[in-house]
Amino acid sequence: MQYNDISMKNQIIVAIDGYSSCGKSTVAKALAKYAGYTYVDTGAMYRATALYVYRQLGDGALDKEAILSMLENIHIGFVKTAEGQHVTLNGEDVESLIRTLEIGNMASQISTIKEVRAFLVAQQQAMGQNKGIVMDGRDIGTVVFPQAELKLFLTAAPEVRAERRFLELQAKGETPVLEDVLADVNDRDYRDTHRAESPLRQAEDAVVVDNSNMTPEEQLLVVCDLYDKAFKNKYECIMGRPYEG
Repeated sequence: MQYNDISMKNQIIVAIDGYSSCGKSTVAKALAKYAGYTYVDTGAMYRATALYVYRQLGDGALDKEAILSMLENIHIGFVKTAEGQHVTLNGEDVESLIRTLEIGNMASQISTIKEVRAFLVAQQQAMGQNKGIVMDGRDIGTVVFPQAELKLFLTAAPEVRAERRFLELQAKGETPVLEDVLADVNDRDYRDTHRAESPLRQAEDAVVVDNSNMTPEEQLLVVCDLYDKAFKNKYECIMGRPYEG
């Protein structure tokens, strides 16, 4: 299906939530390309914030007041490169620097701070004002865009996700231990679902996609089909006639 000539008023917001290492970013990028939408990786925003904090405080105990005082100095953006979309921190391309386990763990910790979440959620909501956006994270369909026309919740067995993360880290030249990666996945799940501020949960109207036994291509076919149906519904509601694209 081609959407290149569709009016902006017919565009929708796609909110993708789910557990870590479920392939949210991969499918979100592919869906955004399919629909001709903008892709926003909110996890990268938390990771970039964590990287800034790490550079200032190191990897010791997090000082909430110190972190809050840093927020006004943190400017996050996205740039297109030959390798795809990269996140920037104060103008620096930090895409590779934010993808380590260490920064991922710190991002999970700072995401429990209410003021940090409010700081980033405000930026995320501004990005979606004109719709035509695919955004992935852990509270997109419940907090950032509860009005999104399509909400997806991705999940997979922890062991499957750990194996995926293990191979990803190996491909980057790291030497992870699978048992440690699985423990990290389980720890992240617990923190994400039990934090006081915006815990990870499935929106009531979200479609659950369990990709434990799916290839990326199979998952994309499922997600694109769901998008097509949501887009047609939005078009027909606004235009008052069947979509014939």
